[in-house]
Amino acid sequence: MVENQDQKHAYYTKVAWSIYALISIVLMLILVLVVASDNEEMFFYGIMTPSAFYVFRPTNRYINKLIYKFTGVTNEKEQE
Repeated sequence: MVENQDQKHAYYTKVAWSIYALISIVLMLILVLVVASDNEEMFFYGIMTPSAFYVFRPTNRYINKLIYKFTGVTNEKEQE
């Protein structure tokens, strides 16, 4: 059962980080294609949006809390 829980938690962690990356990409595209008015702003939004998402990324502890909240799966290794 523990291996199954660990596998589920690993899968949900990958899904959570994938969603986070997709949100970053979508926001970057919106800023570059809709908001930016010249090439300089396009470059700035294209570089700074992923940088900001990297700097302000959530901690693993917070991700684990959200995974538990939405799915009920915990990471047994971190509980010990």
